[in-house]
Amino acid sequence: MAEKEVSSDNAKERITGQNQAAPGNSSATDTNQVKDGENIQTQLQEEYLKSLEQLEEGQLIEGKVIQVTSDQVFIDVGYKSEGKIPLSEFSENPKIGDPVSVILVAKENKYGEVIVSKQKADAKLFWKNLRQAFTDKKAVDGKVEKQVKGGFDVNLGAGVHAFLPVSQADVQKLEKPEKILNTKIRVYVERLYSDGKINIVVNRRKFMEEDLDRKRIDFFENTPIGTDVTGTVKSFTSFGAFIDLGGFDGLLHINDMSWGHVTRPKDFVKKGQEIKLKVIRIDRQEKRINLSIKHYSDDPWVHFEKKYKVNDIVKGKVTKLTDFGAFIELEEGIEGLAHISEFSWLKKVQKPQDMLKSGDAVECMILGYDLQAGRVSLGLKQVQANPWESIEKKYPAGTRIKRKIVKVTNAGAFVELDEGIDGFLHSDDMSWTRKGKNPDITVGSEIEVMVLSIDTGSRNIKLGVKQLSEDPWKTFSDNYKPGTPVEGEVTSITDFGLFLKIPGGIEGLIHKTNLVENREDNADEVLKKYKVGDKLKAVVHEVQSDKQKVAFSVRDNQKKIQKDDISRYMTGDESSDSTYTLGSVLKTKGSQEE
Repeated sequence: MAEKEVSSDNAKERITGQNQAAPGNSSATDTNQVKDGENIQTQLQEEYLKSLEQLEEGQLIEGKVIQVTSDQVFIDVGYKSEGKIPLSEFSENPKIGDPVSVILVAKENKYGEVIVSKQKADAKLFWKNLRQAFTDKKAVDGKVEKQVKGGFDVNLGAGVHAFLPVSQADVQKLEKPEKILNTKIRVYVERLYSDGKINIVVNRRKFMEEDLDRKRIDFFENTPIGTDVTGTVKSFTSFGAFIDLGGFDGLLHINDMSWGHVTRPKDFVKKGQEIKLKVIRIDRQEKRINLSIKHYSDDPWVHFEKKYKVNDIVKGKVTKLTDFGAFIELEEGIEGLAHISEFSWLKKVQKPQDMLKSGDAVECMILGYDLQAGRVSLGLKQVQANPWESIEKKYPAGTRIKRKIVKVTNAGAFVELDEGIDGFLHSDDMSWTRKGKNPDITVGSEIEVMVLSIDTGSRNIKLGVKQLSEDPWKTFSDNYKPGTPVEGEVTSITDFGLFLKIPGGIEGLIHKTNLVENREDNADEVLKKYKVGDKLKAVVHEVQSDKQKVAFSVRDNQKKIQKDDISRYMTGDESSDSTYTLGSVLKTKGSQEE
């Protein structure tokens, strides 16, 4: 059925315009006016009837609001009576003169009233627009009313509902589908009918994707570097946070959150937080946007040299510990590194955690800096006096001290002079006569030592114990010349001889060839006769005091005794207790001749 718009005003205007009275005699005029009035009335009725004949029930017609009450709206549709529409059918209260589209339900009911419906008119217009949107692939409005199996029920208006599949409800997976309930959305109509029945399916995702593309293109084309934007923190990564700029994302890198140290992005911004940011980089090809918060303040490195100088002692806070040192923040944006080697003058620090923890307030010295690289070298030990600079004055060579042993090694022992300063006592300096490690040297025991030398450059202090007493080898070499008789105890036996220790701790070798008195004697057999602990008399055979070595001889001792006996016999020395016989003398003489 064709849609027509009819108005009685047009008919009235045409009749009135055709029946204007001509000027002339007043009586004639009056008579004519009466006749004209009757004619006008007749013509009006005829035009009016014609206009009514043009209206058909079910027709969409245009009316005007002529009155609004508390519950009714009166509409003039050009009929003999006005149509009434409940006020509840209007989303907003209309005003007098507003145009309203209605459907003519009945020209006249039993009370002579014209019946019109705005609701049916809205439905008719809705379907007309819906079909047009489907054909032209244009988006329509809707409201998500409830969640159903596989998607959502969407109210498109005029009592028409559509199905929105959950896969087409958003550009990304909906973690909480209930969040879009009762929200107004824009969708594309993908289907109106199925099997001859109304079965509307809509797609929100497609509209959102196109809308995002439009917004993104507009952003890249019209947003210069340095523009301030507002976004919402969407998600986090180890290197920063993604910011929702209205359906598309920008990256707030961890290095652009603050001029200072940021360990974790979550500690600096919160998910869902709305923040103001500055655009610092745009890559149109890769469609990447870099954002910053720190650029709202000056780079502190610009003013570094006005505030800091090398050798300045400053305060800072430990922000991070690594295997090689500690990062210390002097102020927001100024962070330096104290290398582990700069922790202590005395201790050899293995792990920074042994001395510091994150958050500690510390004093340190500025050792150097690089403005271009944004680096500062810091020292912790430099705020204290270096004890190695005064150690030589405190413990000059020759100083005798009694200290505790802190460590024992195969080569000797470390003795603590002061806290953190150790000297080394080599095993060769433990005794003049004893070789190897002293079994009495144990960790925790106290020992008296002498400072032998100090090398502050290499931080090496040599200590000795044997230097506390006179070198017995020097005394021995002065008093024990070759041939001097000695008496001692066998301390060990080897394949080549035995070792004899004499009073004073001097120990020497008696080679097995120097054990036999006669050439016919077997040296190995003679050696077997001795055991550790035996007492022996011998004479000094050879002395090398610089090498701390001495050789003894039993055979030379026997020869010396024989020589002395003969000497006493020949001189007639009767002071001796020895008894000499001619046979013993001859025996002695025979031995010497051999």
